Amino acid sequence: MSLHVFASIVTPFGTAANNRGESEGNITTLQKLIWMGLPHTTISAEAIRFALRRLLAEQESNGTNRRYNELTRVNGWEDREFQSWALDKNGQFINNGVPHFIDDDLLGFMSAEAAKGEAEEEAMAPDPQGGGEKAGKKGKGKGKAKPKGTATIRRGVLEVTRGVSLTPWPGDVTFNAASPRATQSAAKGEGDNPVPYGTEVHATRYQYGLALTPARLRDPSRAAKALKALAALNTVAGNHSRFLFDFAPDSVIFRLTEDPAPRFLYCFETPDDGRTVDAPLLDRRVASGDINPKELVIGGSFATSELAQKLKQQGATIPEPHGIRAAVEVAVQGIEAALAKGKR
Repeated sequence: MSLHVFASIVTPFGTAANNRGESEGNITTLQKLIWMGLPHTTISAEAIRFALRRLLAEQESNGTNRRYNELTRVNGWEDREFQSWALDKNGQFINNGVPHFIDDDLLGFMSAEAAKGEAEEEAMAPDPQGGGEKAGKKGKGKGKAKPKGTATIRRGVLEVTRGVSLTPWPGDVTFNAASPRATQSAAKGEGDNPVPYGTEVHATRYQYGLALTPARLRDPSRAAKALKALAALNTVAGNHSRFLFDFAPDSVIFRLTEDPAPRFLYCFETPDDGRTVDAPLLDRRVASGDINPKELVIGGSFATSELAQKLKQQGATIPEPHGIRAAVEVAVQGIEAALAKGKR
């Protein structure tokens, strides 16, 4: 049986802004969706993955394959052709001296290329009107197959859900004005007047989840690195020089199990508009027998809640102190122990 690692994470309470949806006039909008019948703001999984990749690039000795250049605002590649993932006829990796990078291993990749040559012109079929041959109709047996494009694909082993606000968006919009000549856009015309603009904001927490099967990694030890990086996640989506939102976990629940289904994604709720968090869905799943509490590792502010202490009595692990890093270390030890036993 394979070991699967799942997590449900909730951020600290903060003011989210600049997480761009479609602009509406001079209003900087937030991305939104309808969640449980009400509008909530949301952050894409791609934004979370982007922030994770940037952290991994700083922490890894050989960096990452894809690295974002803050000055040119484009991605650079170390192995654009993904040569390190080439296979021989027996399905084994070819040792061609090209390093395989952690971001390719954890997050996957897809490189699609169109066909290099143009397709052969379609064979000309006789014109039924007697006007000679007519283009656009292929005669039987005379056409050649069009050349096909290629795609190099590896599915991401670390899967991340979209972040969803813990509370509905109440419609808050702030009015702002850039001072005269503060920016190039503010300097249009005479540039003597302030430039008004509006910004949608949301004071809330965000929750998201992840799934990871360490044995599917080319280097299973990277599972631990992924969890440690997620525990220190910083600039995600709406972070900007004007807005900073702490995206490192405030509370986290890990589940280390042989069950291939998470069963507790988006389990967090708030009974008091975001001041504290609870997880009634998790409580129900444990009570129903779908989740063994001994598979759980809990850290952060939720660890002090009444429900978390109840789960601890039932076998869940809550390390001392109740911090995120302590919970990550326990989860990492569980992964390493399972891999040492040969759980694939």
